[in-house]
Amino acid sequence: MKFRHATFAAVIALAGAGFAATPVYPPFGLDLTAPDKSIKPGDDFFEYSNGSYLKNLQIPADEISASKRFDMSKRTEANLHTMLEDAARDVGTHPADLKGKVGAMYAAFMNEAAIDAAGANPIAPELNAIRSAPDRSALAALMGQYGFYPAPFGYWVDLDQKDPDHYAAYLGAGGYLLPDRDYYLTADFATHRAAMRTYTATLLKLIGWPDADSNADTVMAFETKLAELSWTKVQQRDPTTQYNPMTPAALAAYAPGFDWPTYLKSAGLDGKKQLIVTTNTAFPAMAKLVADTPVETLKAWMAFRVADATAPYLAHDFYAAYFEMHGHVLSGQATPQVRWKRAIVAVGGGDCGADPASCFGTLDWGVGQLFSERYFPAATKMQIEALVANLKVAFRQRIEKLDWMGAATKAEALKKLDTYTIKVGYPDHPRDYSNVSISRDDIVGDVRAAAAGEWAFQLGRSDGPVDRSDWLMTPQTNDAYNGSLRDIVFPAGILQAPMFDAAADPAINYGAIGGVIGHEMTHGFDDQGRHIDAKGALRDWWTPADATAFKARAKVLGDQYATYEPVPGMHINPDLTMGENLADLGGLSIALDAYHASLHGHPAPVIGGLTGDQRVFLGWAQVWAGKLRPEAIRKQTASDPHSFRKFRVNGVVRNIDGWYAAFGIKPGDVLYIPPEKRARIW
Repeated sequence: MKFRHATFAAVIALAGAGFAATPVYPPFGLDLTAPDKSIKPGDDFFEYSNGSYLKNLQIPADEISASKRFDMSKRTEANLHTMLEDAARDVGTHPADLKGKVGAMYAAFMNEAAIDAAGANPIAPELNAIRSAPDRSALAALMGQYGFYPAPFGYWVDLDQKDPDHYAAYLGAGGYLLPDRDYYLTADFATHRAAMRTYTATLLKLIGWPDADSNADTVMAFETKLAELSWTKVQQRDPTTQYNPMTPAALAAYAPGFDWPTYLKSAGLDGKKQLIVTTNTAFPAMAKLVADTPVETLKAWMAFRVADATAPYLAHDFYAAYFEMHGHVLSGQATPQVRWKRAIVAVGGGDCGADPASCFGTLDWGVGQLFSERYFPAATKMQIEALVANLKVAFRQRIEKLDWMGAATKAEALKKLDTYTIKVGYPDHPRDYSNVSISRDDIVGDVRAAAAGEWAFQLGRSDGPVDRSDWLMTPQTNDAYNGSLRDIVFPAGILQAPMFDAAADPAINYGAIGGVIGHEMTHGFDDQGRHIDAKGALRDWWTPADATAFKARAKVLGDQYATYEPVPGMHINPDLTMGENLADLGGLSIALDAYHASLHGHPAPVIGGLTGDQRVFLGWAQVWAGKLRPEAIRKQTASDPHSFRKFRVNGVVRNIDGWYAAFGIKPGDVLYIPPEKRARIW
């Protein structure tokens, strides 16, 4: 599977009301059963806003989390289940229309008896090709194929950051399996490495690979070396270091020992005159690693990784091993999900923006088209577009008032802000699946076909002008992003309560979805966004003085986050999470301003005993309410640029002056920070 480096709610009076057994959402939109009034808002605003909800919240055995956002995803999941079941009824073996193809692929995944009977046979083509490969060049040809084969190098097509009107072919190094290089290299994850070694041996045995136990050791050693040679995620935050254009010939000279011409030809990239090499300094060492590793070890590694990539679609023993490693060991999930839930991901994909691999080999855009037609109301689209316009105005006003940004940089920032487009709900142009052949009785073949269709689409447009209507997240995704097209994208999946409710009090919507919209806006203007200008080109438009001032202010926030401990003994990495933490702080600050502006000079109404500002902050706090299994928190803290949900609330509000005024926060409260020590960026 080819990888890609790819982007996001006075004490409550409640008139003496007690907490009900089930959530009560009055017309204005807050969950009145969620707060814990025994906790002072200044001591722990996350628990204050959500404590009673959290006390009663249980994580289902087949999940790694439970939360308000989780409830949103479950509603979408239920709708997708109904839609896919409908599509699968009475569909032919090889359907021609989109609904039929979606239904056939779903039916193929749900045919558990046939899948169990097939064993490892569905991946025989890949395994036989690996076994019969005579040398490293033949293996390089397999590594280059867009499919289940692994490679130390991945490729993708994206807009050229120095010529943003056109696409470019990108290459990146990495290719290891575990979530982050630290899993291979630090003592904290020794048990995970032991589990992966067992998992490797199990899959090799299931596919009948010789000397499974000894090969598991050499495969682990190879994976560890890949991780050791890879860039850290912090290193990958700077886009300027990852734009390294090379001709294919220059790449071959720069990283000898790997058959680049064969690899690129197999990928369909042999005709490209230029490649953008991202994590470039890792390439020579990784090419040498491939050259120095015995062919039989490379074959065992490739066979294991093919089995891992396909295990979710194979017989029970394969998936049981896969779940134990990926679900239980890495994320703490107690039991596997029921099959129809797994089918939704297999057919409709996951979060393509955060994890492009979760959409590999799916009909994700086709499912999104059908989902939008059936479940997304046009009125929601109009309301969100109006709210976004208000937030852009509020952000403009904040930029104009920044005291750390000089006049020249401000002019560039405002110019860039004016170029942003907002995309809501679903793409304007549906994806064409007419050339993708789907069968009702071959799920692995369906995944191959869908993957081949996706790469053919990407490769086919790579020589043409950039499609500025493009999306990176499917409509069914419960997420949002700020993209390289200078677009802010809000799929239908995130536009539901409590994140957004068309019938709710505006203050709640501004605190919830407004905070997320503001979050996404700031990404185009922070220490990463400074490198993409108003034309979308890779160019630093900050002055050195502004960069120095920003870094000093960001460090204030980073020093705070470095003290937060999501699980005992493991602190947040402020360098890894800096961009998202800054965006949370900026997003909620912008949303509060936008709410004030929406009142047009009139006082905010008091609703349910709550002022307008209180409702904005509670709207933000409640959308992050939830729990995550400890192993999943460890995984997130080690590898995810987003901080754990509690600190997306407490870490943000304590730096906003309006929160202190709204809830009467005083010195001595746990979260209190003196005004002169608060982080102030946006």
